[in-house]
Amino acid sequence: MDAHQDTLKNPFSMDETCANCPALRETRSNVVHGYGDVGAEFLFIGEMPGRGADESGIPFVGDEAGRRLQYILGELGLSRTPPDAAEPDLQNVFVTYLTRCRHPERAPTDEEIANCEPYLNAEIRMINPEIIVPIGQRALEALAVEYTTRRPDSFDADEEHATTIRGRGFELVPMVELDRQTDELTEAFVEHVKTEVFGRDYRQTKGRRGR
Repeated sequence: MDAHQDTLKNPFSMDETCANCPALRETRSNVVHGYGDVGAEFLFIGEMPGRGADESGIPFVGDEAGRRLQYILGELGLSRTPPDAAEPDLQNVFVTYLTRCRHPERAPTDEEIANCEPYLNAEIRMINPEIIVPIGQRALEALAVEYTTRRPDSFDADEEHATTIRGRGFELVPMVELDRQTDELTEAFVEHVKTEVFGRDYRQTKGRRGR
């Protein structure tokens, strides 16, 4: 965790009473902002909070999808806690979502994603990561608009899973949605990061603070 950071949960003190999306305000339990190391080189971005995250206010905990991501982070040395931890002890990684509130019966609308975009943009700007992991098709397409020269509709999360895409100032390493991942897909992602990302100097010259 960054030496100047007091908390892993919502470390940028973003609005936890946000009312920008009336429909989601009625269905959510918590506004789920980002969690983790504010000096991280790795940023994982999902589409929306799962059931466990909505109940706890902490991203990617309390359900099978969350446990799968926490397992991945542990395998990559980015988490010091077991996959079922209620408050993961993360290092060099930050986890967040396109949208901060959960609707239990549907995916977020384009308008809801747009309403949350300032939160995500602020997290990306303040963290300034080296590697961004978009989790699923929606996250991949959203990031493609801003950070690559390719058309969003040219990306396929299934085909791009566990590969590296060079973007504008970052590298993207896409991942299939956690609730659709098989153990084989999970291990392929872990292996790619260990061999192809950790195995070279992925750090770019961007005036990062020393570690």
